[in-house]
Amino acid sequence: MSSSPSTLARSETAAGLTRGLIALFAFSCGAIVANLYYAQPITELIAPSIHMSNGMASLIVSLTQIGYALGLFFLVPLGDLLENRKLMIATALVSIASLAAASFTQAPGAFLAVSLLIGFSSVAVQILIPLAAHLAPDAARGRVVGTIMGGLLLGILLSRPISSIVAGHFGWRVVFGSAAVLMTIVTAVLALTIPSRQPSHQATYPQLIASLGHLVRTMPVLRHRALYQALMFASFSLFWTAVPVELTRHYGLSQTSIGVFALVGAIGATSAPIAGRLADAGHTVRATLIALIVGALAYTPALIHPAWGVGALVATGVVLDFAVQMNMVLGQREIYALHAASRNRLNALYMTSIFVGGAIGSALASPLYEHGGWTLVASVATAFPVIALVHYLAIGRPHAASRA
Repeated sequence: MSSSPSTLARSETAAGLTRGLIALFAFSCGAIVANLYYAQPITELIAPSIHMSNGMASLIVSLTQIGYALGLFFLVPLGDLLENRKLMIATALVSIASLAAASFTQAPGAFLAVSLLIGFSSVAVQILIPLAAHLAPDAARGRVVGTIMGGLLLGILLSRPISSIVAGHFGWRVVFGSAAVLMTIVTAVLALTIPSRQPSHQATYPQLIASLGHLVRTMPVLRHRALYQALMFASFSLFWTAVPVELTRHYGLSQTSIGVFALVGAIGATSAPIAGRLADAGHTVRATLIALIVGALAYTPALIHPAWGVGALVATGVVLDFAVQMNMVLGQREIYALHAASRNRLNALYMTSIFVGGAIGSALASPLYEHGGWTLVASVATAFPVIALVHYLAIGRPHAASRA
């Protein structure tokens, strides 16, 4: 039995992107994206165990991020060309093998290579999200994407404390071994439940990659949204990279206490469904303004009264996460509406820009803290959403309003 891709997509939507399937997508995205962050808090445990120098330990995180960037640019666009379920499962199988290898690897060079593969294969999450957007009806697409992005953010925020606690009690190898088991379960369930989708786009792989430049040039909404979220995520990454140092040096918190602090940020995931519903209701312009203003004000407690202590940091973490997640969902809802046949490529470009912003924020954390402490970190971190807000008010908002 054969049917056109458009007919197939309509039948899948009509069949129902049920609450259970949406929840599965959300959980799976959280589980997959967590693979990127397990190593961050435990590099000091991994390095001596595999005879890696302290100077090389940071490469574990860097190569994982580089692998993710490569996957975003070179692998995710294939979602507009190849059958989505098979592509996602194949990518997830590489992730399972990479995580399992990480739990047994003894040589530093081999572990770095595996770290690159873990990052590369974790882009399976960015194949799932556009697939969900395709399956969702137009009127509910923002809500569906928002719910799934809430699961993704929970995976990001919970991965670090979980990794730290598990490694502290059972050893760092158990972290990667457990992640491999979890990925095996998730992949098996997805293989049995998610519908297939064969894109209608016809092109060679080089043509597909070359078309990325055309999309950037011809779609100002993509450029604007990518810029806003890159700046917001730079602030987000700067905060979460620098705050463990501040909590350790200034307040003397233990690794477990820092893990508990990181759990607080999970509250910010509640903004994802809210943002999706606002977008579906046609309030994207106003909601974006709110998200950028809130992000710009997130560090106010630290800048006004640094003596407010850990409570001020908690407030910043919750408010910042709320704003960043809200703006991300609003942006995704906008770019997914641009051109259905290009959703995977649009998502790849959008997420690559976010990754670049996050990498810049993380890279700035250590030098800023060493030169000016938390006050300098907060000042620079505030500048990112302020720049986004100014651009939105001057260029992005009038452009968005003219399209409304």
